[in-house]
Amino acid sequence: MLHRSPFADVTIPDIPLHELVLARFDAFGERPAIVDAPSGRTLTYARLRDDVTRLAGALTTRGLRKGDVFAVCSPNVPEYATAFLGVTRAGGTVTTMNPLYTVEEIAHQLEETGAGFLLTVPALAERCVEAARGTSVREIFTIGDATGTTSFDTLLAEAGPAPAIAFRPREDLAALPYSSGTSGLPKGVMLTHGNLVAQLCQANAVLARSEEDVAIAVLPFYHIYGMVLILLHGLRNGATLVSMPRFDFVQFLECVQKYRVNNAPLVPPIVLGLAKHPAVDDYDLSSLRQIGCGAAPLGAEVERACSERLGCSVMQGYGMTEFAGASITNREGTDSVRTGSVGQCWPNMEARLVDPATGGDVGVNERGELWMRGPNVMKGYFKRPDATREMLLPDGWLRTGDVARVDEDGNFYIVDRVKELIKHNGYQVAPAELEAVLLRHPAIADAAVIPSPDEETGEVPKAFVVLKSPVEPSAILDFVAGHVAPYKKIRLIEVVESIPKSPSGKILRRELVERERSRADSADAA
Repeated sequence: MLHRSPFADVTIPDIPLHELVLARFDAFGERPAIVDAPSGRTLTYARLRDDVTRLAGALTTRGLRKGDVFAVCSPNVPEYATAFLGVTRAGGTVTTMNPLYTVEEIAHQLEETGAGFLLTVPALAERCVEAARGTSVREIFTIGDATGTTSFDTLLAEAGPAPAIAFRPREDLAALPYSSGTSGLPKGVMLTHGNLVAQLCQANAVLARSEEDVAIAVLPFYHIYGMVLILLHGLRNGATLVSMPRFDFVQFLECVQKYRVNNAPLVPPIVLGLAKHPAVDDYDLSSLRQIGCGAAPLGAEVERACSERLGCSVMQGYGMTEFAGASITNREGTDSVRTGSVGQCWPNMEARLVDPATGGDVGVNERGELWMRGPNVMKGYFKRPDATREMLLPDGWLRTGDVARVDEDGNFYIVDRVKELIKHNGYQVAPAELEAVLLRHPAIADAAVIPSPDEETGEVPKAFVVLKSPVEPSAILDFVAGHVAPYKKIRLIEVVESIPKSPSGKILRRELVERERSRADSADAA
């Protein structure tokens, strides 16, 4: 059965990203575009407009050409918007990185993308300089001053004329964020100008944003949620974004109170905190009218508890990096939100629920793998044709790897995952990546990693290891922690005699997951 959006399709202009986002900046003028929460430092729309043009000219003078990759490894700061829009205005492609990445992880992404430039902040400069050695990076810029780098302000001051670029919006890449897709190691997701323009036009039909909005930008801009649905969508519509470079729950509450935030795009662990944390009662959060929640499933009970405690709407949504953001959400500003549901198809989108065993469609209220198709679906995975063919079918359907059901009114519910990813605090963690690190330890003969349920963070990585020599579990945990970003760290470990595998040698993670569930059920029963 084919499921279409209940919303009218929107017109999607064939223009580059910066033209859409900057279209009304002149009218927004001196309104604050982004406020740095800790310092109060403010970037106005007029200044952002000018800086984007200056940066495009400066980068062109320094040799950036259409299609070149520019890497950004930074927390949420106002200059993130300048960099993203300035690079795309110059015809470049932005690849974004988690600022928690290790030297090893940064170097891998720089090498694979062939990035010629890298932007960071002073606190991360030493790590980025080390990671860039031996890569194609020609120059590193910092938002501030750091040894061995060029100040971002110096770069802007050297601006030449912005280049005249002949864009092909449906072909030219604007962004190259990384995602694990349905399985395996992180892969570059090729998002064209057309993909991002389509997503922003779709978002305007469903997610209400205006000059009256003050939105908290605590979710990272390197992640597709923060990049498109907070940063670009908010700026396109004249909202004021209050950016937080790092998350701290009490500081988050302080920001909502201080800046009178009325719109809060969040992830389940933060919503859980708003529903249960005692500190919430110490702050005036009455300005909040809308909380959006995505990146991982949110239980209906938590959704309801948060809404009732704060007296505001809590609305779930569903998306992927491969969709350039979202594809299913509830509609803001309506009373039709179905608790526990991620909502309905966005405009210009189609969905199917497919039986993984037979390949046939399933009916209403039956479970099936969610497939989706629309103009915001990625071009493919960077330098990964096999992975692209596995996930993106020739007729445009993208296999999400998530199991869903849909009710009679077209409301979707995400109920399980076919894919093997671990969702920790809204971040994707690929088991295969952690297994590769574990197997580098001299005492480990074999390993498998699965998600283990955790009330506060959703899931944590748990490792099963086969030893070839004695070693303390804590030593293994420390070893992995030294090679990956903190959110990827293994939290639990179990020594086993063997790892279940198929005849072809593929790890049967589902068996390990079912074993964990059985243990949990037995413990609950006891």
